[in-house]
Amino acid sequence: MTGLDVRSLDAVEPFTTKDGSTIRELHHTARQSLAEASLAPGQSTQRHYHRDSEEIYLVLEGRGELEVDDATREVGPGDAVLIRPGARHELRALEPLRFLCACAPAYQHEDTFFD
Repeated sequence: MTGLDVRSLDAVEPFTTKDGSTIRELHHTARQSLAEASLAPGQSTQRHYHRDSEEIYLVLEGRGELEVDDATREVGPGDAVLIRPGARHELRALEPLRFLCACAPAYQHEDTFFD
């Protein structure tokens, strides 16, 4: 494999994750993944947690209400949120919301759990 692996959002097919968000995954290795996610106004992810993966959300556009382990706050462009393994979380779009989601280790459906 070469040292340069560039992927374009326009070339990536979207899919729906187990929590209900629509994502376009740009990179997925054994150690990490990076995806762009979107939620329509009023749409939310289903409250869930990951046993193994740590996530970072970076809001690109829009506003949302994020709940992590019963603490809630509004998030908007430029906000980066660390979600530790085991933290229950849910994100609800207050307006069209687009964000990056980085996971380490990489996102897996099998590591998404609901109460």
